[in-house]
Amino acid sequence: MRRREFIALVGVAAAWPNAARSQQQTMPLIGFLNSASAREWAHLVGAFRKGLNEVGYVEGQNVLIDYRWAEGLYDRLPALAEELVRRPVSVLVATGGATSVLAAKAATTTIPIVFSSGSDPVKFGLVASLNRPGGNATGVSFLLDTLGSKRLELLRELLPSAKLIAALINPDNVGTEIQLQDLRKAARATAQQLLFLNANSEGDIDTAFAAIAEKRADAIVVTPDPFFLSRRERIVALAARHAIPAIYEWREFVEAGGLMSYGPSATEMYRLIGVYAGRILNGAKPGELPVLQPTTFELVINASTAKAIGLNIPPAFFGRADEVIE
Repeated sequence: MRRREFIALVGVAAAWPNAARSQQQTMPLIGFLNSASAREWAHLVGAFRKGLNEVGYVEGQNVLIDYRWAEGLYDRLPALAEELVRRPVSVLVATGGATSVLAAKAATTTIPIVFSSGSDPVKFGLVASLNRPGGNATGVSFLLDTLGSKRLELLRELLPSAKLIAALINPDNVGTEIQLQDLRKAARATAQQLLFLNANSEGDIDTAFAAIAEKRADAIVVTPDPFFLSRRERIVALAARHAIPAIYEWREFVEAGGLMSYGPSATEMYRLIGVYAGRILNGAKPGELPVLQPTTFELVINASTAKAIGLNIPPAFFGRADEVIE
């Protein structure tokens, strides 16, 4: 090869990385902040990407996504949010509960935020109103913190003679007090005795189930929390080991072997978060996009789990289910 041709080839090769960097710099960057872990949230990230695709954005082709995961350690969220703001990102997606959203809101008042929250976003000051959020944030409210009474009602219907029902609570969740109020109100109305158990680590989860066995609780309500969702396999395994009926907020628990769940579709909500993020990249203002809320709630039952723990579910109860996993 002639020296002049060699120099020309070297020049082209050296330009490739610069060209790649230039292409990346022209792409919008989405920051994705979550309180849990990437492995346990993979299917929801897939739903988020699907929503982005619906409005013309494909990760790696015309949009970049920078992910930050708190791994269940909620006190890491403020620093992770600040990292994304410093990038800077075009849109900050804050998911995995109100704690994540509050960290994003504290980090920026200018970058658009698309959130998911199980708590009332107005009550926590995330938006001015559901229909007209104002400011730099909008997103999806799952209404999870006020569905505990319905889950307790379903458990009592299935186990009318239950004397003691346990409730697993994460004290680090900003929606905990609302969850407690909701469950206590429902329990008072039916004279149901409740046993509240706190857990914000895997060791605490083990301790909680040991207490359930010691107190001879008849069933358990696992309250909505991203940490619990990310540890669903562990929780479901302990419920099976102790043969205790349990109800959860997400169908993902039931797919992992849990008894039953009642709540909205998480995958559908994350798809809508992706749609909103894409719309904002296309020029929509977050303050003018109404906060979305679920319109349907699904009861999912795992018939195999019921059989394994010796629970006889009446046909009429099965008939009310939106889905029965055999």
